[in-house]
Amino acid sequence: MIREQEDQAWMQLAIEEAKKAEQIGEVPIGAILVKDGEVVGKGYNLREINHDPTAHAEMVAIREACERLGAWRLLDCTLYVTLEPCPMCAGAIVQSRVKRVVYGTGDPKAGCAGTLMNLLQEPRFNHETEVTSGILQAECAALLTNFFRNLRNKRK
Repeated sequence: MIREQEDQAWMQLAIEEAKKAEQIGEVPIGAILVKDGEVVGKGYNLREINHDPTAHAEMVAIREACERLGAWRLLDCTLYVTLEPCPMCAGAIVQSRVKRVVYGTGDPKAGCAGTLMNLLQEPRFNHETEVTSGILQAECAALLTNFFRNLRNKRK
């Protein structure tokens, strides 16, 4: 129960990152990386602003954490992200050796932490990541649903 409460508290911070993306017209996805009870990296989608297909929330958070820690291995870190990681982000998570991933809502179109496939726990890779899903799922899903609903309404 304590772990779930901690996960919810950290996910709330990832949701705050997602809201920053929404404020600038980006798809509201947020991520934070935590090590030893401290946020070492955070990010939100910046694909449109940066004209960069790799500027997903997870990638931004991973880059920031590596810079801050002075290492590319994030062995004792937990990544909290509002949406299930895509194949690119799942690959970066494995490559950076993130210990654990906690995500809010699944992604039926690109989810690679169990929905379409599970790259995070593929035994043929040299690293497997612990995965927890569904933390604050309704709130994370609502961010995306409302964003895309508003976008469709603006186009009408």
